[in-house]
Amino acid sequence: MTLELGHFSAAFVFALFASIVFAITHRDGTREMVSYGLYCFAMFLGGVLVAGWAMWLLRR
Repeated sequence: MTLELGHFSAAFVFALFASIVFAITHRDGTREMVSYGLYCFAMFLGGVLVAGWAMWLLRR
């Protein structure tokens, strides 16, 4: 059985796990961890979307 992910799905999974690790290692309180983890997750996915649009514009 093979798991095949598209580009966005792979970026989503990476953003999820990287955000969890960043939140745990960079903040002390539970509330701070959750808010920082959500912030990092949004920044990762936002960066993917911005980079995707930039590459699309450069290719045109």
